Amino acid sequence: MSDPTQEDLSGSEGDQMGSSPPNDTAAQLMLQNPQLLAALQGGLGRIVGQQSGYIQSLPKPVKRRIKALKNIQVECCKVEGLFYERVHALECEFAEKFKPLFEKRQKIVNGHVEPTDEECQWESDDEEEENEDKEEKGEEDVTQLSGEVKEKVKIDDEEKLETSELTDDVKGIPEFWLTALKNVDMLADMIQEHDEPILKHLLDIRVIFTGPDSNVDTTQYPQPTPMGFVLEFHFSPNPFFTNSVLTKSYKMKCEPDEDDPFSFEGPEIISTSGCHIEWKKGKNVTQKVVKKKQKKKGSGGRGQTRFVSKTIKNDSFFNFFAPPEVPEDEADMDEETEALLSADFEIGHFFRERVIPKAVLYFTGEALEEEFEEEEEEGDDGEEGEGDEEEDDDPDYQPPPDGDKPQECKNQ
Repeated sequence: MSDPTQEDLSGSEGDQMGSSPPNDTAAQLMLQNPQLLAALQGGLGRIVGQQSGYIQSLPKPVKRRIKALKNIQVECCKVEGLFYERVHALECEFAEKFKPLFEKRQKIVNGHVEPTDEECQWESDDEEEENEDKEEKGEEDVTQLSGEVKEKVKIDDEEKLETSELTDDVKGIPEFWLTALKNVDMLADMIQEHDEPILKHLLDIRVIFTGPDSNVDTTQYPQPTPMGFVLEFHFSPNPFFTNSVLTKSYKMKCEPDEDDPFSFEGPEIISTSGCHIEWKKGKNVTQKVVKKKQKKKGSGGRGQTRFVSKTIKNDSFFNFFAPPEVPEDEADMDEETEALLSADFEIGHFFRERVIPKAVLYFTGEALEEEFEEEEEEGDDGEEGEGDEEEDDDPDYQPPPDGDKPQECKNQ
């Protein structure tokens, strides 16, 4: 009797098991199923690492060299911190170049300056004028619109009732900043109905970069910021408060934490402070008075109740200027305060990096379209490898013959 070959053994064993495919078939299944292959690669990534005990099992000389690499990594973090300090210095420098442009924007918005015909030329204007001419000539028949579109036109007309009262002799761009802020979901959630009459007096929002190389006198702000930025909200005289400028300052650090240097990812806000708003009598929208029933104590007042007025905090955009304090020891910070500060820091960055530099695009909504497209592109990138589209783009891919296609697994 001859010895059985490996093929015979694997074949007989497969017959006995009944459900185990041959090794080459399993390999084909993995290669043809990107999700299964990705899961396998993820599992291998977890095996080769500290959790598997691989690092602990290395010889002492190798561990010693790893420590040297970590010290090098710490030095890299320090150099990275210097890089971001230089970037901040450049921001301070170029802020002076942006300053006259933003001042001109402010003057146009508030009607102090009328731009010239040349300054008002824009590529899309001609297309809009052509569309308006077509509408006047009756080339677009509104009566042919579907009921759904008609309803949308009706809603749009209702929303435009307020602005329809504006005439050609109106100055500047009315409610410029209020509209821009309300177009951003994150900021619109902060703005309450009682805030809008106040924000209609908002003339300008500016960012002031502070640092060792800046010419800004930081002592004028509630919290001097050796490295950071200050948001200035300029208001016209109004019946709500006497301040002409409300400020919000942010202090930043740009060096790795000594206790956790590898967590360094660039400049981070470490504290923030607002300003005191001089509210006029009865106009403080950040507070509201509520009346509560209170039973009288003592035998003489048994069964009697009285109403007690109590002042409590009210939802308002202007709470932005009264952020929670950062405790000296972060371990003392509760989860609610940490969440509030995290949101506050995010909003501060958004004002600085998006809203102020691109205010007109948030006013028109074009910036929101760009952000939506960016999110869609990021989502598309994350979906690569899923489905069969990648196979069509691969010039080396050759589909297996019909006879080699793996059969679907069936539950027995």
